[in-house]
Amino acid sequence: MTDDRRSALAELQEKLQYPFQDLALLDQALTHRSFVHENLSAEWKNNERLEFLGDAVLGLCISDLLVRSHEDFTEGQLSKLRASLVNERSLSTVARMIGLGDYLRLGRGEEISGGRTKASILSDTLEAVVAAVYLDGGFVRLTQWFQAFFVPLLKSRPEQFLHGDYKTALQQVAQKRFREIPVYTLVRESGPDHCKLFEVRMTIGNITTEGGGRTKKEAEQEAAKKAMTLLGGGPE
Repeated sequence: MTDDRRSALAELQEKLQYPFQDLALLDQALTHRSFVHENLSAEWKNNERLEFLGDAVLGLCISDLLVRSHEDFTEGQLSKLRASLVNERSLSTVARMIGLGDYLRLGRGEEISGGRTKASILSDTLEAVVAAVYLDGGFVRLTQWFQAFFVPLLKSRPEQFLHGDYKTALQQVAQKRFREIPVYTLVRESGPDHCKLFEVRMTIGNITTEGGGRTKKEAEQEAAKKAMTLLGGGPE
């Protein structure tokens, strides 16, 4: 590992508020498969196995947090709330708050296509980092870090995490009020391939809204959010 890389990882550890005993775990968590494919002669390991483990570990941490903090919630309500916290959109938001994209190892093709800002890559990398903390410090240390670092991030933007799935909320409201489901139509697609912008129109009953985003899903969520505002609510 080069001195520059060690310096970068030291900076990230300060942001994470967690000092790794095994720095190689953190480095692996930040290594995308595209980098490994372009560096076959080197002994690099991609972060996919860590991502797999991190998904389960993070799900357990979130579930434990919700059960302790929402004693009056049913299983169904807890499941919906957990889904809003561990989906790609929410995890990529946390990753951006940390600046995780700046420390990724990416292949040249993925770098050119804007991989450092892709929600899918950022959310997967965050899960890998969570797994790295777990393997480095054990479960007790992980839960301490999760409570001290991760939870405050979630609480800092509750509107982004606890009320993130506007499409699901809108569909539930629409079926009750209008007995139909929202229709999303792609209106416009602009920008170069590595930095696309999408505009989507949502129609339900006599309500029409539009939303924009870097992916169709983001644009649809924005349009659904505007519709929920008009209908006077947010995700339940």
